[in-house]
Amino acid sequence: MKADPKADAAPVKSSKKKLLVIVIMAVLVLGAGGGAAWFFTRASTPSKEEHKAVKAEPPVFAVIEPFTVNLQPENGDQYLQIQFTLQVANLEQAELIKANMPKVRSRLLMLLSGKKASELTTTEGKKQLSSEIVAQMKLPFLEKGEPQQVSDVLYTSFIIQ
Repeated sequence: MKADPKADAAPVKSSKKKLLVIVIMAVLVLGAGGGAAWFFTRASTPSKEEHKAVKAEPPVFAVIEPFTVNLQPENGDQYLQIQFTLQVANLEQAELIKANMPKVRSRLLMLLSGKKASELTTTEGKKQLSSEIVAQMKLPFLEKGEPQQVSDVLYTSFIIQ
C-alpha cells in the first residue's frame, strides 16, 4: 500500500499554521501586557515638571509666642515655659491660626495645665504632647467648620521649673 503524499502534507501544513497562530497570539498578548504596564507605570509616576512643582513649595509655619503655665503639682509648684511652631499646610492655614490666636492659646493652656512635669520630661512625653497639640489645633475654630491642617509641632523652647 502506498501512502498518499497529499495526505501526509496536509497535517504538516496544518500544524505549521497552528504554530504560527500560537506564536502570533503570544506576541500580541505580550505586547498588550507590556503596553498596559508602560501605560499604568507612566500614569502613576509624576512627570519632571510635576515632581519639581511638589518640591518647590517650602513648608509653612505658624509661630506660637512663648507662654507659661502651671503644671499639676507633684512636688510643690511647677511651671512650664514653652514656645513652639506649628507646621501647617499653606499660608491660608497659618493666617487662620494667627487670626484665632486667643482660641489657640486657650486650648493650649487648658491642655498643658492638666499635665504633670514627670509626663513631659521624657522624649516620649514630648512626642505624646506634640500629638495632643496637633489634635487640639485640628479642631475647627467655628462650629461645623473645617478642621485646620496642622501636621507637626516643632519645639523651640521647653523649660520646666
